[in-house]
This record gives sequence, C-alpha cells and structure tokens, in this order.
Amino acid sequence: MEAAGEKREGGEAARCLQAGKPLPAEEEEEEEKEEEEEEEVLHQAKRRKVLCSEFAAITSSDAAVARSFLAGNGWHMERALNAYFEPPLEKKEEEGAAGGGAVNCIDLTADAATTSNAGVNSADSRQQEDDSSFSLITWNIDGLDLGSLKERAGGICSYLALYSPDVVFLQEVILPQLSLLQVRAGSYTIIPGAIDGYFAAIMLKKSRVKLLKQEIIPFPTTAMMRNLLVVHVSISGNELCLMTSHLESTKNHSKERMKQLQIVLDKMQKESESTTVIFGGDTNLRDNEVTKLGGLPNNILDIWEFLGKPQHCRYTWDTHSNTNLHAEYKCKMRFDRVYFRPAVEGGHIIPRSMDLIGLEKLECGRFASDHWGLLCNFDVVL
Repeated sequence: MEAAGEKREGGEAARCLQAGKPLPAEEEEEEEKEEEEEEEVLHQAKRRKVLCSEFAAITSSDAAVARSFLAGNGWHMERALNAYFEPPLEKKEEEGAAGGGAVNCIDLTADAATTSNAGVNSADSRQQEDDSSFSLITWNIDGLDLGSLKERAGGICSYLALYSPDVVFLQEVILPQLSLLQVRAGSYTIIPGAIDGYFAAIMLKKSRVKLLKQEIIPFPTTAMMRNLLVVHVSISGNELCLMTSHLESTKNHSKERMKQLQIVLDKMQKESESTTVIFGGDTNLRDNEVTKLGGLPNNILDIWEFLGKPQHCRYTWDTHSNTNLHAEYKCKMRFDRVYFRPAVEGGHIIPRSMDLIGLEKLECGRFASDHWGLLCNFDVVL
C-alpha cells in the first residue's frame, strides 16, 4: 500500500513538473505567503486611513486632500502637515510680490509681525530676552473638540507667537495638535505626557530653558488617562521643577481629583529645598475640595491668591463669555491654577503678574479653546 501511495505521489509530482505547475507543498507555501501579503496590505491600508482621518481633522480638509499630501510626503504626518501649512518657496515669493499671502493662523493683533506666517519662531527672534524675568502659559486647549480644529490650533500658535512664553503647560492635547506644534514651534522643546488619546505636554523655549530631566508620575486610580508630567530645568542659572496635569474632571469625580491633588502636593514638597517648584494645569478644582484637604501646605502658594486674588483673571472656565460649548447652563469656575513652592535659599524667583489669554474669537467664530489660558510672569532676582 505504501509503495502504491508513493508511486501515486511520484506520478503526481511528475505530472506537475511536466505541466509546469508547483507541487502541492509549494502551493501551500505560496498561499500562506499571499495571505501574509494581503494581511500586510490591509494593515497598511488601515493605518493610512487613520493617518488620513487625523490629517483631515487638523486641517479641516477632506480625505482626498489628506491622501494627496500624505502620499506625497511618504505617509509621514509631520512632513505632510508642514507641506500643507507652508507653501513652496516659489509660491511664497509670488504671494509676497503680490502683497498678499495665505493666513494659516489667525492674526490676533494689528502688528503684521504676529500674523500666522510669522509662526511661533519669529516672535522668539524679535523679542529681546531678559534674564531678569520669565513667563509661563498654562492652557487646556480642548483637543477633544474636533470642531474647527485647524483654525483653533492655528489660534494657539498665534498666541504663542504673540506672547513668546519661556514655558508652556498644555492639557487635553491630541496627536494632530502635537504634530502641528512640532512643525510650527521649532524654537521649543516639546515633552508630551503620552502619545495615545489625549494628554498633557510641556514646551520649553530652547534659547532660555535648559532641560535637565523629565518623568511621568501615574495616577493609579484614574478613569480618564490622567497623570503628572514633571521636568527639571535651568533658567537664568536657577534650577526649577515644572509640573503640569489635567486632574480628573466633573463634579462626580471629586474624590479621585482630591487624591490626584494630594499626589501633586506631595511631589512638590519632596523636591529639593534649593529648587523652585511650579505646578500649573487644569485642576478642575472647587475651592471646597482644597479646604477638605486642609488647604495648601504652608510652603506652597496659589499664585492667584498670592497676587491678591485679581478678579480679571479669576475664572478660566466661563460659559457666560465662552460660547464654544453652547452650554445651556451658565457658570464660572477657577479650574486652571498655578501653584508655587519657592526655593528656601534666596527666594530667587517671585510671581509678578497673571492674566487671561484666548479671549478673542477667531475668524471661524469660535474661541481657541473652551478654557481661557493663564499667562504668568515671574521676576528673577539675579
């Protein structure tokens, strides 16, 4: 029987060879290879579809435009965004000669130097740097709202160009916004707290702020992907520990938010006494929650309170004035806060002022975010 079977197999192999066909085993290998190739093609197509969706979301374009720019730039998101927002040099020269030009970000001032084409880098080169002070912005930029995302992201860039802060704390950032900032804000080192979903990020002006180290501290029981992003830096010879976070949202998550605040305060106090510590972010805090924790530690200041509780910058989430959410309910909250723990020796850094930013509507009819940003200025005692 075995001999007969071998004979049949040998005969089949001979017939396959005569007919120029592959052997059965080779057919299986070829089928497996084809399946793997098909799977790879499907995976690539799916990945490219996701890239197209992200590109279209940030540029407010359609799938065809997204595919054109991505395909023309090797499916590299940053290069594609750069190509979209920055026209070719020849086109720029033609527009310059015609006295016009496309506005990629919204012009927020009468000064032509702060229009979108100036970008985030130009304000940095124009502004004379002064070692006796530094500035910080903290802002929840509402990346989860995809409406007018391109225009609002452009508005954020314009504000950064206008104020040229040394340090920026951002919350609720999504990957397309991060990609745009990486393209448009080359004068900043950008440290994201994650790359999935939405996250916080810190931007440091390269010419003023030297990054020493960074870390991410998880919030163990968060249900909203929240954590604490920490960087150690040097500014004008002073070592600082800078922190940002987006604490748990909504009234129903008060208990978790207070646990997260305690982690923040503990971390601030554990830092070396020779280091100035600044935390800023969207805390979602209600005043009674801080009271329940026993108030802030004696060596940690709420900068708004330290400056005398100025009313012009009290409410950073104001559905009376900010119409982005079209909220039926109207309320004002001091969600965004900046905490400060001075260095024990010398008191080299002193909070000077605080203001709201992002109060102007963009050309799309919306504000850059549903939160106002906070601009803080500090004096550095040399």
